[in-house]
Amino acid sequence: MVRIGERIPDLTLQVYHEGEIKEVKLSDFRGKWLVIAFYPADFTFVCPTELEELADRYDELRELGAEVLSVSTDTAYVHKAWHDTSPAIKKISFPMGADPAGIACRAFGTYIPAEGVSWRATFIVDPEGVLRAMEMHDNSIGRSAAEIIRKLQAAKYVSEHPGEVCPASWEPGKETLKPSLELVGKI
Repeated sequence: MVRIGERIPDLTLQVYHEGEIKEVKLSDFRGKWLVIAFYPADFTFVCPTELEELADRYDELRELGAEVLSVSTDTAYVHKAWHDTSPAIKKISFPMGADPAGIACRAFGTYIPAEGVSWRATFIVDPEGVLRAMEMHDNSIGRSAAEIIRKLQAAKYVSEHPGEVCPASWEPGKETLKPSLELVGKI
């Protein structure tokens, strides 16, 4: 399983994107920040609410230099069918990754073997392909696009400002911290 500070594996996924089914490699996203949103399954209850919210904020994520990739264990054909029939999913213009064998889910530690689906999980990857943030939780709890954006902003900030760290609930424009080795030694 990939861990914080490690390069993500260069997996190839079939995706439904811009009306087509095609293949992408995770390395295709190098040079940009990448938000990978794993979710359990298409045609469910919580998933369309999250994906619609990500779709509604996709332009904002792209302005931050990020791409979004959603991933479930459904096939790309199921993603297409869902996109064609759901008003919420029709809003999606980011790639929808298909992982029917659970290879990506296993690599990221989100796979639930007894169910053949993924936990709800979000990974933020820097432009060099290194994992910087992750969150995983029960499938009955939906995630917040606003919090994903806040974490992306914090990850970008500390990447661009070595020696600074972001405190709890940090948002752009708020103060950061500059830990000193002298202070760390006293803790």
